[in-house]
Amino acid sequence: MSSDINRNVISSGPIQEAIILAGGLGTRLRSAVPDLPKCMAPVAGRPFLFYVVNYLRMQGIEKIIFSLGYMHEVILDWLQQEFPTLHYDYVVEDEPLGTGGAIQLALRKAETDHVFVANGDTLFKFDALAMLDQHFEKKAECTLALKPMQQFERYGVVELNEQDTILSFKEKQYYESGLINAGLYLINKQSFLARDFPVKFSFEKDYLEKFVGELVFSGLSRDAYFIDIGIPEDYNRAQSEFNKPQLNLSAIDKSWTLFLDRDGVINHDNPGGYITTADEFRFMDGLPQLFKKLADVFGRIIIVTNQRGVGRGIIKYDDLMAMNAKMLLGIQEAGGIVEKIYFCTDIDNRSFGRKPNPGMAVQAIKDFPDININKSIIVGNSLSDMKFGCYAGMYTAFVTTTNKSIMLPHNDIDMIFEDLSSFASSLK
Repeated sequence: MSSDINRNVISSGPIQEAIILAGGLGTRLRSAVPDLPKCMAPVAGRPFLFYVVNYLRMQGIEKIIFSLGYMHEVILDWLQQEFPTLHYDYVVEDEPLGTGGAIQLALRKAETDHVFVANGDTLFKFDALAMLDQHFEKKAECTLALKPMQQFERYGVVELNEQDTILSFKEKQYYESGLINAGLYLINKQSFLARDFPVKFSFEKDYLEKFVGELVFSGLSRDAYFIDIGIPEDYNRAQSEFNKPQLNLSAIDKSWTLFLDRDGVINHDNPGGYITTADEFRFMDGLPQLFKKLADVFGRIIIVTNQRGVGRGIIKYDDLMAMNAKMLLGIQEAGGIVEKIYFCTDIDNRSFGRKPNPGMAVQAIKDFPDININKSIIVGNSLSDMKFGCYAGMYTAFVTTTNKSIMLPHNDIDMIFEDLSSFASSLK
């Protein structure tokens, strides 16, 4: 059992930011998606933008700046409902400014010197940390995420040298193979804004193609999942590819990870208050012995818990440590294992580490890179836990220990059980 089992998940150093270009009209999707911005086209029951936002956040990007235009009110209303704790800002184009003008406008809202840029109608599963490392190593003004493709004519080709510096951009035509621009960038904000571009311009034509060879543009190739829903064919393909398969609990094996909330799931909660000392900490009936069975099924068990009471001064930090130690000792003595406890004491709902925000899942993946988030389950007793799971890409299991009124179907809940014991009984 790790000696570093207690971890307060808070931001360290400057946050990472991303701009999402979400002002497109989606004219080529009009037959399939009338009267919506392109990024809001429904895919597997949710707007496509939902998947873009969540992938960026799972890459550790904490703040998002939305560049909006057509029907921007629809997107803003949806963000308030779907992502009430997201740290975000936005700009609105009064008239179309082109990709370059939209990026330029949004960059003025950025707090950091190097900012990611993504398209709201495209998803590429890039590696943000690798892009940052290469961007700084090459001292690049702009780093592009590139995708190797075979037999295509919809995209142009990007040529790289052996040092991963971009040499040229070739026009769209049929290619047997090549690297395409995946529409995902990392930009040096100060250098870009210092070029004094006009209000309206094309990022691709008037920046990338114009200055290639003069400025350092770096390219990072990754053969990862890529989709652009800009045409009906790919939009229709996304419906099946983003549809989460129904979970067969009997098929769970050691390749799966179990995330657990604490209060109301593992121990008795204090309705309307907090558990403030180790003496007040009481396991739910049948626990901690249940952890032996859970450890026999899952490869990893991780606890993720909000502890705002510490931030508010109601619970002493040392008392929280004592509660966690008591819980772990009981589980260990019963033959169970918990890999780590992650907790967040922040009182700001926008804190990246505080559920429903996915910071604790991001940290867990950093600590245990073998975790497959698509083969993970969160068991919790609040809708905040369920949103945490949805944002991260897990399956969600709601237990009704403290809330009996939840009814299925619910968009954020995959399964519902009476308690953790009932969940465990459903496993093989």
